[in-house]
Amino acid sequence: MTRRLVTSESVTEGHPDKIADQISDAVLDAVLEQDGAARVACEVLLTTGLVLVAGEMTTSATVDVPDVARETIRRIGYDRPGYGFSADDCSVLVALGRQSPDIARGVDPGGAGDQGMMFGYATSETPELMPASIVIAHDLVRRLAELRKSGALPWLRPDGKAQVTVEYEDGRPVGVRSVVVSTQHEPDIGLPELRREILERVIEPSMPAGWFDPATCRTHVNPTGRFVVGGPHGDTGLTGRKIMVDSYGGVARHGGGAFSGKDGTKVDRSAAYGARWAAKNVVAAGIAERCEVQLAYAIGVADPVSVAIDTFGTSVFPDSRIAEAVARVFDFTPGGLIRALGLTSPIFRPTAAYGHFGREPERKNRGGRQLDLFPWERTDRVDELRSILIT
Repeated sequence: MTRRLVTSESVTEGHPDKIADQISDAVLDAVLEQDGAARVACEVLLTTGLVLVAGEMTTSATVDVPDVARETIRRIGYDRPGYGFSADDCSVLVALGRQSPDIARGVDPGGAGDQGMMFGYATSETPELMPASIVIAHDLVRRLAELRKSGALPWLRPDGKAQVTVEYEDGRPVGVRSVVVSTQHEPDIGLPELRREILERVIEPSMPAGWFDPATCRTHVNPTGRFVVGGPHGDTGLTGRKIMVDSYGGVARHGGGAFSGKDGTKVDRSAAYGARWAAKNVVAAGIAERCEVQLAYAIGVADPVSVAIDTFGTSVFPDSRIAEAVARVFDFTPGGLIRALGLTSPIFRPTAAYGHFGREPERKNRGGRQLDLFPWERTDRVDELRSILIT
């Protein structure tokens, strides 16, 4: 029997890097509400008392960027001066120019907005077809936010992180061996009470049945003993600095390009979504237990320069044959992905916290407009893949 440990982390929506991601995607959505053909690359930096929104934008839309930033910060929960950073007290500076015409001349005919490689991954080890460690880490930080916003634990503040180590036996997860939760808190809460409440109301309810034994699992809650100063007051936040949180928790490879603040012509985003869509359908079809899809592009060229598959020995079919089937079923050109996944719609802000993958696809009505959220999580190409490979 072979054993190994896999560790992933996630962060709350009040983590400074995640605030930056959410502002970037809130600006993108605000632009797409008015102009679905806009080109947006929006980056955000946050620190004590300051939000800097910078990047490139070519659009007919008119957006009050400072207002979008403040509303995003307020919705997350930074709404009082005592936190050291708040929506109404910070300065918002905007430095947005137009997209380079040298890039536009390649993108306008339908080419990729940049070169690079993007990865998508899926595994049968969880119902979400995601690695267990990142699923549990997301559950932990999401529960921190729920208990804070509901008032159930009123001493919680918005910033926080979680880290989970899962043990595997012969490639299958069997239990949680380590949990770390660090949460920002009010100064008057005692450490013993904080640790007890986090264990009983956050950690234990987030664990899969039979996977967690508090007597043997190494559990650390606020290991420094105090976490009052947090958010952008405690640490600078930057868009795109949590790409492992956004994707697969370090279990799968990553091309290095961030997602938030980028419209669908940027293959860093659209191709990463397309690769996940393809990988998930391969696993959902029963073709493999694990699947990683790699796409690679040249700037200004529509078709990917390569489509590669790795099933890690979990399929009866050669990876090259699966890659041929995937390339037949999925249109990986930027335009094809934008059309198939509805990437001209304002659907991106919900992706900017708790991961871009492993979420249930859903349809929401926003201002009388029907929006498909997380469409790359659909398993709607299973039959086509099976017809090519199995029948």
